[in-house]
Amino acid sequence: MRFVDELIISVCGGKGGNGCVSFLREKYRPNGGPDGGNGGRGGSVTLKATTNLQTLTDFEGRRLFKAENGAHGEGSAKNGRAGRSMLLSVPCGTIIYDATDGTGIADLVEDGDTYVAALGGRGGRGNRVFASSLRRAPRFSEKGEMGEERAIRLELKLIADIGLVGLPNAGKSSILAAVSNATPKIADYPFTTLSPNLGVLFTDVDSVVLADIPGLIEGASEDRGLGISFLRHIERTRLLLHVLDLSSQNASSVIRDWEIVRSEMKRYDPSLELRPCVAVGNKSDLCDNTDGIARELSDYFSLIGIDFFATSALTGDNIPVIVKRVIDFSREHPRPKSDVRLYADFRSIEMDDLPRSKSRRKIQIVSLPNGSFRVLHPQLENAAERYDLSQDENVARFTRLLRKHRVEELLEAAGAVAGSPISIGHVDFDFYPDRYAE
Repeated sequence: MRFVDELIISVCGGKGGNGCVSFLREKYRPNGGPDGGNGGRGGSVTLKATTNLQTLTDFEGRRLFKAENGAHGEGSAKNGRAGRSMLLSVPCGTIIYDATDGTGIADLVEDGDTYVAALGGRGGRGNRVFASSLRRAPRFSEKGEMGEERAIRLELKLIADIGLVGLPNAGKSSILAAVSNATPKIADYPFTTLSPNLGVLFTDVDSVVLADIPGLIEGASEDRGLGISFLRHIERTRLLLHVLDLSSQNASSVIRDWEIVRSEMKRYDPSLELRPCVAVGNKSDLCDNTDGIARELSDYFSLIGIDFFATSALTGDNIPVIVKRVIDFSREHPRPKSDVRLYADFRSIEMDDLPRSKSRRKIQIVSLPNGSFRVLHPQLENAAERYDLSQDENVARFTRLLRKHRVEELLEAAGAVAGSPISIGHVDFDFYPDRYAE
């Protein structure tokens, strides 16, 4: 299965059902009054984090996800059924961005974290809702609202406790297989690992997740080799195991390998330099002077405050020491359990930040190059969407609303003439002032 850790999808909430125009007609109640039901709300699209997934591969074959529309209202005061919502499962560690401007929206870290990516539209009201002492027999209803539609970018940062980094062919996959239950592909050539591998080390207290990150080379920050695209997967780790190849039998060469990878990590994210780290010298079985090189490297790493262990994943030398070091660190630094997310829900707005009432906002008239005009005003746009203009009473209601806001005068001031195309929301019509109608 191909490893996918970044892609763009489109999500769309369901449209709300239309309200119904109906009047009660029974044998002994010939004028029973309006009984049109409301339309059902459209379904929403929700993303939910789960530990059962480790990649975004499931989204590759399908990029548009739309929830079900709400059902229309019916007579006898029957409200329409709400549309079924759509639940999309994503791996823990998935970050959601707005695909248009790159704004961070949500960070789904823990198992069960959810985010409503696209709300369903409200259902339209039936004519019985509009009945009053002054309006006994309303012959109009509302259409359902359109659901939210947006493009979002999903980026996966694996949730791992320990990250294994190093140059290609240093033996990271071998170390992972030696200390955990993982069975990665292992071969004696560079770039054997083309995507992160995960392994789990079970302890008497908790399980520890280890991630083997594909090898970096010098110039990775300039997109050489596999680049640094996989380094995002160690951003959430608590400890880094830096795997070094001792088969060169030269301490200076090993130190240079260390500096190359550290330099590329620093270019990607300077904070990674401060992450707790253990240096692991692998392939000691291929080294003729293991003790001498190990002493030199231990002296070097002790000066910079980092523990060094010479091991062999093939023979198992010092592997138990590495396992103990990982377990001890995990016990001393337990996995944080926090409700804090990187990004606040954009729907959570303080009351002071809300714009003025819809009815008090200024109307904007936009003159388009093709000679048409667009009217911008939230209340008018919402009315244009909700009013079913195939019903005469709704046309009269909408006309009264336009007069109330003096839209006709504003359009004429902007240069509109009889027959000019006008757009309000998704509704298009031709402009004919009242004097022409008269």
